[in-house]
Amino acid sequence: MSLPGFLSVQDEAVLLSIKVQPRARRNELAGTLGRELKVRVTAPPVDSAANGAVVEFLAETLRIPKRQVTLVRGQTSTHKVIRIDGLDAATAAERLGQPG
Repeated sequence: MSLPGFLSVQDEAVLLSIKVQPRARRNELAGTLGRELKVRVTAPPVDSAANGAVVEFLAETLRIPKRQVTLVRGQTSTHKVIRIDGLDAATAAERLGQPG
């Protein structure tokens, strides 16, 4: 199985590399940029509002509880790495709209 470039597997978890666009018109997945998935959120990049919105949006999109989605790198950057627990990489790719 070939995974999209923005997904990797580490310690039985899936790592998702994303590029966040805060203050967007709506929350949505907006394709790929190199080896990152572009995620647009309506929240501003203030007081971690965008980070919270990203975690919530990805949990909804992946159909898993928010506690299984963790921001592991990029707290103050638009380039982030998200850890997804309890979901295999193929299912994550499928739910993110990418063939796995």
